[in-house]
Amino acid sequence: MGVVIATPHTASAAVAPVPLGTAGNFAVLAGTGVTNSGATSVTGDLGESPSATVAGFPPGIIAGTMHAGDATAGQAQKDLTAAYNNASTRTATATVASELGGTTKTPGVYNSASTFFTINGNLVLDAQGDPNAVFIFQSASTLVTGPGSTVTLTGGAQACNVIWAVAGTATLGATSRFAGSLLGLASIAVGTGATVNGRLLAKTTVTLDTDAVTRPVCQSARSTTTTLVSSCTAKGAQGPLTLTATVRSGSGTVPTGQVIFTSDGVSLGTAHIDGNGRATLTSPNLAEGVRRIIAAYPGTTLMDPSTSSVLLLRVGPNHTCPAEKKCDEDEKGKEDKEDKEVSTTDRDENRLLRNHRRDRFHHHRHHGRLVTVQTLHTLHGVVHEGGGGGHHSSYHAGSGHHPVHHHKVYYKAHKKPRMHHHYHHRHYYRPRPHVGVTG
Repeated sequence: MGVVIATPHTASAAVAPVPLGTAGNFAVLAGTGVTNSGATSVTGDLGESPSATVAGFPPGIIAGTMHAGDATAGQAQKDLTAAYNNASTRTATATVASELGGTTKTPGVYNSASTFFTINGNLVLDAQGDPNAVFIFQSASTLVTGPGSTVTLTGGAQACNVIWAVAGTATLGATSRFAGSLLGLASIAVGTGATVNGRLLAKTTVTLDTDAVTRPVCQSARSTTTTLVSSCTAKGAQGPLTLTATVRSGSGTVPTGQVIFTSDGVSLGTAHIDGNGRATLTSPNLAEGVRRIIAAYPGTTLMDPSTSSVLLLRVGPNHTCPAEKKCDEDEKGKEDKEDKEVSTTDRDENRLLRNHRRDRFHHHRHHGRLVTVQTLHTLHGVVHEGGGGGHHSSYHAGSGHHPVHHHKVYYKAHKKPRMHHHYHHRHYYRPRPHVGVTG
């Protein structure tokens, strides 16, 4: 038979959760009256049975359903009684001083050496990485928390797994922060501006004053994710190589255990997960070249396993990060310069080709366009052969008196058909001037 050893501050046995039944749906539950002052917010159902005297909503706000004197509230009261009896009769795993403020408690069942509990300052509940860890506090008389006091959850502890079984009255101080489900056989009074991450379930009355009460919901923390990075950078100098894996859980709880590192299917070693969820492997035995690295978290009884994506890592000599490839950007700049020079050459060649085509076009356009007065006289004789006159006769009369060396060049009067050249731009022809002869 195993022996459970308890100390004033720790409990080593696993504790089963307390079943709340339908009472678990309520954030606030009373037997003889719920009274509120100010802008209190209640997230979860609010109920009262057998009485139905709920006062102060509004101005209070309920993000849930109100059950005043109905069968649902009646059943919840029965389940509250059963839950209180379950929690209060558990065998204590530790008997501690009545003042809980300034202490840290691990999962277990605690009762008070003085039959009551007080919290002045901060009480820390550490689940030690177990999101399903249960904390039960048994008070044979009262529970009083001081103004501004706090209950802090750490190590994966969840408010849904914290139970306060109080036989007498419970009083929560103004602006205090409380966590857990308070099961009271008597009344519960909450000071102004207090915050409750839990439930206020009383057999008699509940009094509120501008408070915030939120029914807790347990989060599954089994799922995990693992990511992997190295100390090597694309532009870094040659230096030590380290691998760092980060493991996260679905609820935010920091997983515990080890991470296994492998390269191309061969184990590189293991590393413990620290308080930040990181496991670091320094100077792993990696051969030079490109390696496929994987980090695997094997999981625990409370956490599912997970594996990182493949990290393709270029390893330098002697298991180090390789030096930066200096030529990469230089080669890129050289290629860009060459491309620019080729582009400039192409533009120059295209410009020369366009100029050549334009010159050829203008050459053909003006070819045969210039004639002398003597040629016009010849044409005039052909046209007017047989004594025909016309408006060209003035050329014959006026130009015959001039010597040959006075002949001038003039444009022809007739139009030449347009030539279609294979040229990229459309050209428009100017009207050709009529021929005029002087002298």
